[in-house]
Parts: sequence; C-alpha cells; structure tokens
Amino acid sequence: MSGILKGIIVNYRIGPKTQKPRECIIEFPGIKSSAKAARLIGRKIAWKNEKNKVVGKIVATHGNNGLVRARFRRGIPGQALGSFVEVIG
Repeated sequence: MSGILKGIIVNYRIGPKTQKPRECIIEFPGIKSSAKAARLIGRKIAWKNEKNKVVGKIVATHGNNGLVRARFRRGIPGQALGSFVEVIG
C-alpha cells in the first residue's frame, strides 16, 4: 500500500427506514478481503471537490469482500456517490 490510496464511495450507510449521510461505504480497488480492509481502520480520508474538502475516518469493515465504513465530520452530498476519496493519514 504505497503511494496515494484512493477509494470509491459506493453508498451511504442505510437501514430499512433511515439513511446516514455522515457514514459511507467505501471500496478500495485491490482490497478484496476483510483482513486486508481491517488494516485501514483508524486512517483518515478526505473527499474533495472544487470548493470544499470533507475529512473523515475509517471506522469499521463492511462485509467480507473488502469494503469499509467511514464516518465523516460533515454529511457527504449525493453528488459524491461514485467519486473518489483518498487516504491522507
């Protein structure tokens, strides 16, 4: 895991009746197991667009296929779904 590690925002964390815009499911290309994804827990990530930057933290794995759950300081807009985040720390 050298260089800048980039992930893709797959979806918000959702339940049967609720949606949490501060928590997102993120997929990192090349990470296909929960054991590899567990190494990312605690690292800071950032979503950037032209005007602002939202910082968050990876808090848990999600499932067995290498997805992680991230909690951001502010809510992520809907336009961010499918865009990239990068690990900053």
